[in-house]
Amino acid sequence: MIILTMKKKIALLTGGYSGEAEISYQSVITVNNNIDRNKFDVYLIDIKPEGWLYKDENGEDISIDKNNFSLTLQQEKIYFDAVLMCIHGTPGEDGKLQGYFDCIGLPYTTCDATTSALTFNKRFTVAVAAFSGINVARSMHIFRNDVIDEEEIINNLKFPVFVKPNNGGSSIGMSKVDKPSEEIGFALQKAFNEDDQVLIEEFIEGREFTIGVFKSKGEIITLPITEVRSKKKFFDFEAKYKGLSEETTPAIADESILNKVRAAAKKIYAIFNCKGVIRIDFIYNEEKGAPFMLEINTVPGQSAASIVPQQIKAMGWTLEQFYTALIEECWN
Repeated sequence: MIILTMKKKIALLTGGYSGEAEISYQSVITVNNNIDRNKFDVYLIDIKPEGWLYKDENGEDISIDKNNFSLTLQQEKIYFDAVLMCIHGTPGEDGKLQGYFDCIGLPYTTCDATTSALTFNKRFTVAVAAFSGINVARSMHIFRNDVIDEEEIINNLKFPVFVKPNNGGSSIGMSKVDKPSEEIGFALQKAFNEDDQVLIEEFIEGREFTIGVFKSKGEIITLPITEVRSKKKFFDFEAKYKGLSEETTPAIADESILNKVRAAAKKIYAIFNCKGVIRIDFIYNEEKGAPFMLEINTVPGQSAASIVPQQIKAMGWTLEQFYTALIEECWN
């Protein structure tokens, strides 16, 4: 007797409401090309300010019914079994869509609304990490409406520092400040162009490592570690996405160093109650003999230039196997 199993219907989300939509459209190409069509029917949905749209076979834009996130095609109502998130920035990385999906009972592949919102705020992330015994850089958190005293910043932090928008990812609006009096004002303005809050962090000397972490069948799994060497002053947007960095996967380092990074990554994944795949950036400081957490990316890039796909291949998995594991885990 042949038992036919209905394929699960997966909504693959891309786009977004921020400048990071550019990266979402790159990432979704990789993901869409590597989903197992024998197991899943995939519907690519573009989430943008103009609407939540699915493009049908005739090139017509069909709007998603936001009451229940359903789609009507040829008078047939389509309900999804799960959402595969491929939106960087708001509203896919900051918890907004996750909260909506929680309300309608639709599973998704990322961290939940609380964790997504928390980790999208860099200051809150480092505060929770520090409270939990994770090494982080000393920092200051300022708001657009604050009376900003540049001298106070210069006197309270050891330079060089990184100045970055507090919310968001992809290193958009980020600067490294070596000369306080000359550069701090410009760096603050650049960051405030992207966000109403700015985080200023002391520079940590050391090697930069980044590591993907995901959960499959209840087990937290660390991917092979990548060492990043930027061809610019630091690992900014262009270094990440325009090929201006040198990435070695797997990283070549003493196993004792790599084990400390893996252990810290697993601890962070558990502390922040993460789900799906995340990527955590670290600086390993030789003097302290310890990794310092820089940030957590809860929707890491999946484009041809991105690090997580490199790490998946180094682990010996295909991307198809990986995306299948991510989708199946969201029902557990």
